[in-house]
Amino acid sequence: DGTCCTPDRGTTSRKRHAEVPRGAPARDTVDIPGGAGLLGTAHPHFAVDGEGPLKSTKLRPFAMEKTAVTNAQFANFIAETGFVTEAEEIGWSFVFAAHVAASVGATEGVLEAPWWRRVDGATWREPHGPGSYAPADHPVTQVSWSDARAYAQWAGGRLPTEAEWEHAARGGLADVPFPWGDTAPGDEGPYPCNIWQGHFPDHNTAADGHDGTAPAKSYAPNGYGLFNMVGNVWEWTSEPYRLRSLKKAARAQERAMKGYKLLKGGSFLCHASYCFRYRIAARSGNSPDSTTTHQGFRLVYDAA
Repeated sequence: DGTCCTPDRGTTSRKRHAEVPRGAPARDTVDIPGGAGLLGTAHPHFAVDGEGPLKSTKLRPFAMEKTAVTNAQFANFIAETGFVTEAEEIGWSFVFAAHVAASVGATEGVLEAPWWRRVDGATWREPHGPGSYAPADHPVTQVSWSDARAYAQWAGGRLPTEAEWEHAARGGLADVPFPWGDTAPGDEGPYPCNIWQGHFPDHNTAADGHDGTAPAKSYAPNGYGLFNMVGNVWEWTSEPYRLRSLKKAARAQERAMKGYKLLKGGSFLCHASYCFRYRIAARSGNSPDSTTTHQGFRLVYDAA
C-alpha cells in the first residue's frame, strides 16, 4: 500500500500555509510542449493505486526544472527567508533504518514497515539525524508538501499536476513504463536510475552506484532533458491523492488516505519485489506534513 512506500505522521493539517517573500533564484529549466498529454497507463501494475486507465488530456505548455530541488537551492531559500520547515517545527522525522546517523541512539520503528525509524532532530540539514550531512548537489529531502509549496512561492513556480508530471516524464514517448522506454532496470542491470538492488530491506548491493540519494543531475536525462524522473526521490505534486476507481478496495484505500497529497516517481528504496513504483504511471500518497529521507520535489513554471 501507500504506507509501505512513504510512512506518514498520521496527521494531515499540522502546518498553516506559510507566506514567504518572492525571491529570484536562477532557473535551470526545459520547455515542455503543450497539447495532448497521456495520463495513466493501459497496463497497470497496481490497479488499486489508480494507475489506469490510459487517458489523453489537454495541457498548456510549461517549463520544468531539469532536476529536483537540491540542498544547495533549498539552503538559499532558507537563508533568504528564514523559513522553518515542518520537520524542524515538529522535532523528528522518518529515516531509513540502514541510514540512521551513528550519533543517534535507540529509535522507534513504523509498525507496518519497521525499516522506517522515527529520528529526533532529522531535518533537511541533517536528513539522517544529528551529525549527518546533506550533499549540496543531492535532492533536498525531509521536506513536507507545505515546505515544497513555500519554496515554490519564493521561486515563482509551483508544484506540477499529475498530468504535467507524467507528460514531462515520458519525454515525448507514448504509454511506456519508464522515462527511457520499455526496458526495466534489474539487479544485474541495466542501471538507468537510482533504485534498490539486492534483497529489500536488508541488503542493497548499490550496483547502480548509490546506496542513498544520488546527485540530482545523475544518469541520462529523458527525451525532454529531465533528470531522475523515476528513482532517487519521490516528488510531491500539487494534487490530492485520489483514485480513479469505484472498486471497493480502491474506495477503502482512498478513505484511509483522506487529505493526503500525491507523490510520483518512486525512490532509491524502490525494488520490483517490494515497491515497483519507479514507473511513470505509478502513484503514492502521504499526509502533507510527513517528511522522509526519500521525498523531495521539483518545480514547474507557467509559460510566458
